[in-house]
Parts: sequence; C-alpha cells; structure tokens
Amino acid sequence: MHKYLYIICLLVLVSCVPENKDKKRDEQLKQNKQEKTFPKLEKDRYNVAFLIMEGTFNTELTAPFDIFQHTIFRENIKAMNVFTVANTDKPITTFEGMRILPDFNYLKDSLPKIDILVVPSAEHHLDTDLEDVEMISFVKRVDKEATYITSHCDGAFVLAKAGLLNDRVSTTFPSDIDKMRATFPGLDIRKEVLFVHDGKYITSAGGAKSFEAALYLCEFLYGKEVAKSLAGGLVIDWNVDEVPHLIVE
Repeated sequence: MHKYLYIICLLVLVSCVPENKDKKRDEQLKQNKQEKTFPKLEKDRYNVAFLIMEGTFNTELTAPFDIFQHTIFRENIKAMNVFTVANTDKPITTFEGMRILPDFNYLKDSLPKIDILVVPSAEHHLDTDLEDVEMISFVKRVDKEATYITSHCDGAFVLAKAGLLNDRVSTTFPSDIDKMRATFPGLDIRKEVLFVHDGKYITSAGGAKSFEAALYLCEFLYGKEVAKSLAGGLVIDWNVDEVPHLIVE
C-alpha cells in the first residue's frame, strides 16, 4: 500500500514540474516584453528627426541636437521637437562607442511628419551606406514634405545619393570634397566654405562646425538674438558674418 502511495505522489510531483517551468517561463517573457515608448512631441513645434545608424559620428549628431533641443527654453518662438530615427529598434553604436536607442524605426513605426531632417555623418557614408536602398528611399520620402534637410560632414553623400543636391550647391568634410566630386561629378560642391544654404538644403563641413551650421538655421528661423542666446548657452561666440559660408539666393 505504501509502495503504491509513493508512486502516485511521485507521478503527481513530476507532472507538476513542466507546468511550473512553463509558468515561470511565461512570467519571465511577460516581464521582458515591454511596449515601445515614443517621445512626447509637443504641438506647434518643428519636428526635427536625426537619422542615425551604426558608426554615426558623435559631434555631427550631438552638436545640432544640442542647439535645436535648447530652443524649448526660449520664449515666443516655434521651438523644436528633436528625436532620432533608425532602421532598427536595437541600440546603435556610434563611431566613438556611444550606444543610442533610436526613438523611431523608420522601417515599421508610424512616423510623425518630419519638418527638418538632420543627416549626421557616419563611418560608411562614403561606401556601403550609399547602397542601403531602404535608407536612401526614406530620405527621398522625407524630402517630399520636409521644410529643411540638413547634413553635416559626409552626410552630404547621402543627400547626393538620394538626388537631393542635383542643381544645388553644397559642401562636405574638407578632405572628402574631392571624393564627393569624383563620386557625383555633376554636382556643384564648394571648398573654402563651412556651410552652404541652397533652397531647403543646408550642408556643412561637420565636426565642431556642425554647431555653426545649426546656429545659422536657428538664426534664419528665429533671428539673430535668439541664435546668440542659444550660442551663449553653450559658451559659443556666434557671429555668422565671421563664418565662411555661402547662401544661394
């Protein structure tokens, strides 16, 4: 009798183990599964999207991001909502090793209307990134509705590949100007300037001059005093007349 009772108890115990394991696994999966949260975009602001990818360079991303984000602290202007877009939900790693979790995945998320697109430079903008058909298509789509498209450093190669700089004047990272001319022989690419504004497109040399191209756009949108205020907040001496640039009328 005791023998049969022991066998029955053992069978019950064994039958419970998989169920318990399944329950724990389901609970763990539920805890790990988190709904994606999107940044809050305030009404009556410019929506400014920063296109990021593996190998994005820090300065070309963070310089204009800082300038544009600080507009929310200025009164009586149409400030900017700033956010990042990428082709993934996973963190991207910049060239310098910073890990950034994109706000929107342009391959699958419903995106807000983008008023200003910023294309920072990335490690492979001179080669493999230009073969990214989905990324180039995204830039083309945004261009149809955006008010301004800006690039910093080799981000100009992306604009050129998308056909946005045809019949426009542009610039890029100084040591890559000859490369850009060879890659896109039909374009008018200028040296001796740190940024060019032609129509809705602003291209800059990048690096620390990314601050200046971003400040120029703010001065264009908000006026000189607001631009000086934004520059002062980041301890930048700002006078557009002292920056070699070209504005195509």
